[in-house]
Amino acid sequence: MIDFKQSLQIAKSAALLAGEFLLKAQGSDLTILSNQDRDLKLQLDIDTEKIIKDYISSHSNYSILGEETGLSDKLSEFLWVIDPLDGTSNFLRGIPISCVSIALMHELEPVLGVVYDFNHKELYFGHNESKAFVNNQQIQVSSLSLKNESTLVTGIPAKTIYSDDEFNELISTFQSWKKIRMIGSAAMAAIYVAAGKAERYQEKGIFLWDVAAGASIVSAAGGKVSITNLQPDYRVDAMFSNNQIEEMT
Repeated sequence: MIDFKQSLQIAKSAALLAGEFLLKAQGSDLTILSNQDRDLKLQLDIDTEKIIKDYISSHSNYSILGEETGLSDKLSEFLWVIDPLDGTSNFLRGIPISCVSIALMHELEPVLGVVYDFNHKELYFGHNESKAFVNNQQIQVSSLSLKNESTLVTGIPAKTIYSDDEFNELISTFQSWKKIRMIGSAAMAAIYVAAGKAERYQEKGIFLWDVAAGASIVSAAGGKVSITNLQPDYRVDAMFSNNQIEEMT
């Protein structure tokens, strides 16, 4: 059995520690480890993940899957999933859309999530036995049901080939929605759905650590969550909605 209260406190504390570290690094001369094709990696990503893993490891025996360091142990029933800085490119360019994302999964199903939008000091959280909150205020998905009145948040993963076929598929998806947003952070996109700021987030080929925490929070906020097509490198297809947009396509 999961002690949700204890696990939530562990994830919150780790996220706040990481966020404080990231805020201190803002505006400094950051070390870029790689900037090839459309992928960007900072030393800061690795350093922040170490802070999170060290804290969680000292308070929990569950295995940890981190974006930067992979799996700490064999894949087990319970698994922490960490993205130390979702929205790295935004962070580097001074665009205030980035966050710390920490999830707890049970049998590869997200059951608890914490997303810390450190730019705005907003801590989002929720789990299978709770509602969803930002700081101490409850949030919930929107009630809009028509695509032509609603907002879709999506993205183009760095691993995407950027072929004409891929873009044609995106365009056909976009045409029925009132507004489309690409914000550079899958975790924040999920939070926007949970908080009623958008009606759906969807993205193919996104990494599990980008969406696992957001999935739990969207579910706790009354939304509908789909994570499918798990690949060996932990890429997935994700779709989160407010549960009012009936057509999950």
